[in-house]
Amino acid sequence: MTVDLSAQRTRDAAPSSLEARSSSLRLDCDVAIVGGGVVGMTLACALGQSGLRVMTIDAQTMQEAANRQNVYAISLLSGRFFAGLGVWDRISPRISTFTKIVLSDGDRAKRVAFQPMDLGADLGINHLGYVAEHQPILEALHARFGDRETLTSIAPAQVRDLTHYDDRAELTLEVEGRTRIVTAQLVVAADGARSQLRQAAGITQIGWKYWQSCVTFKVKPSRSHGNIAYEKFRTQGPFAILPLTGDRCNVVWTLPHAEAQAVMALDDAAFNAAMREHFGDHMGDLDIISPRRLFPVQLMQSQQYVRPRLALAGDAAHCCHPVGGQGVNLGIRDAAALAEVLSDAYRAGEDLGSIAVLKRYERWRKLENWVVLGFTDVLDRLFSNEIWPLVMARQAGFWGLTAIAPIRRFALQFMTGGLGRQPKISIQADRHSG
Repeated sequence: MTVDLSAQRTRDAAPSSLEARSSSLRLDCDVAIVGGGVVGMTLACALGQSGLRVMTIDAQTMQEAANRQNVYAISLLSGRFFAGLGVWDRISPRISTFTKIVLSDGDRAKRVAFQPMDLGADLGINHLGYVAEHQPILEALHARFGDRETLTSIAPAQVRDLTHYDDRAELTLEVEGRTRIVTAQLVVAADGARSQLRQAAGITQIGWKYWQSCVTFKVKPSRSHGNIAYEKFRTQGPFAILPLTGDRCNVVWTLPHAEAQAVMALDDAAFNAAMREHFGDHMGDLDIISPRRLFPVQLMQSQQYVRPRLALAGDAAHCCHPVGGQGVNLGIRDAAALAEVLSDAYRAGEDLGSIAVLKRYERWRKLENWVVLGFTDVLDRLFSNEIWPLVMARQAGFWGLTAIAPIRRFALQFMTGGLGRQPKISIQADRHSG
């Protein structure tokens, strides 16, 4: 997607040339969402439940978007939200659960194992989260999207211009060589970490790029993974193993940039041997069954999540270190919060793109996201070294997580999405399932 950064502007009257552009197709909606990934489609489906007219705009077709190779750790809260959207029955048969989380600090003997009973025996929960490949989630959201007459999509399309007026925003799109004009009360940027809509709005960010990159790939062990998720903290960075369907595992191996590049350059035999040193032999032999992918990691928080007629969601608003698997869940919570704020405003007859409405969303999500971003940053820095006082602090923390039940419960509630303000749709889904 490309946007003319000099073209994003504010006006108080419609340009007289607009009606004269006979080759343009003007499409009106209440909310235009730029980005057709998990966050954008989740928001669209949530808004569709309120009867709002929503349009998604993406540079890829829906099929191309669904074919991405991402793998996500999905929290219990995100699962409840998907249930509230009516898509969970389509998603759950195609993803895996994990019933235990095992944390370790290098090769030290001390381990922390979280189990469902640590959340509270009265909750009746027999798992701690889910591991989902991208395709099952997107296909379920696409199916739900297609069920709603008020939801429409333009894809593939390139955004060429964004202008906002007192009473609306206007997107100029290029679709198959033609110009299309989309007007909406509100434009939502769900277009990823390098969001050009965010840049066009002049919204600055706080954050930094880490000294690390992640190498990710899938393996097929000869023994079952037992639905256990592992986070192995190493000096170079965390080594995460997530259980997938079909007794496969997804691995996220964090290393300093140069070491990650060197690992990517290894032949298959050497790569397998190096990986096995970190993976361990508890699952037997390992076959690598997917290409390796490399991506750098960063922490980023936008100074503002909203401007008049514009809201940021997901990676367009913030990014965090993948340790703890919080990234996509923050985006899903953004979508849930924004949908609730906009739906309430719609029922009250308010202007969806007004700064007064949008600030409610920013106040809800910005501080909560700061807490998670700070947590992942501290966790990575705390474990990615061998400074003796920090090693002692880590071991004391492991002891506290093992021996003190309230600390265990608090940590687990944090990881599974149980802390912070809960979206109404998630609470309703949880009561219904109970």
